[in-house]
Amino acid sequence: MLVNMKAMLEGARAGGYGVGFFNAVNVEMARAVIGTAEELNAPVIIGTAEILLPYMPMERVAEYLIPMAQKARVPVAVHYDHGLTFDACMQALRLGFTSVMYDCSTAPYEENLAAVAQMVKICHGMGATVEGELGHVGDNEGAGRLANPSDYYTNPAVAADFVARTGVDALAVAVGNAHGDYKFPPKLDFERITEIEKATGVPLVLHGGSGLSDNDFREAVKRGVSKINIFTDLDKAGRAGVEKGLAAGANTLMQLIPYEIDAMKAVVREKIELFGWGGKA
Repeated sequence: MLVNMKAMLEGARAGGYGVGFFNAVNVEMARAVIGTAEELNAPVIIGTAEILLPYMPMERVAEYLIPMAQKARVPVAVHYDHGLTFDACMQALRLGFTSVMYDCSTAPYEENLAAVAQMVKICHGMGATVEGELGHVGDNEGAGRLANPSDYYTNPAVAADFVARTGVDALAVAVGNAHGDYKFPPKLDFERITEIEKATGVPLVLHGGSGLSDNDFREAVKRGVSKINIFTDLDKAGRAGVEKGLAAGANTLMQLIPYEIDAMKAVVREKIELFGWGGKA
């Protein structure tokens, strides 16, 4: 069934487990995510991000994700991640997305706060949820790489003010995490996660989940992270599935699809079991 993130993230926070968010830029990714969630009776969050729109336009994503979520046997929130503009977030809502992340984290604090607070009013009026970001989660490479990531870590006291004044449903935090493949083992500031969770009282979100160790995930969830974003691991698994299919003699796109889906389902299953949200639907 199609839902927003509120109930599933509040349940995760209260129950001490995490829920995964998976970007799905094609039908095969969506089938892998939703199919595995149904098999394990787990609610799930699925969607796309603004940076991924060149690969699959938002309208096309909505055409397959919304109906698939509506027909699913488990709760499925369709989330627009890292929305960088007001207009794009509004488009997502009009298309039927039930949750948006309005990422104004690179703007001055008061501008970030005012913009997100406005988005919260609009989304709550439409029955949708909002994720904000405070601090800034950079990339492991490219233009988004940060020279000194710790300069952008989320401040617990500021986070409390941000949540109180915006009314966000979830808060993405910067605690040593980064998007993409990690070049070196990351070192998360777990004590900071604990402090932010106590100060804000809302579900926390960990971006840049691909590449973290199992122990990192377990400790982050234990400390208060309720939503974990995964894409790189899923994307790489799809490629590995295709390569396996080619090695097995598949010679058409149709023949490769089952290999691709099976490989991605293994990643989704692994994350559901690791974060502990199987059977929570």
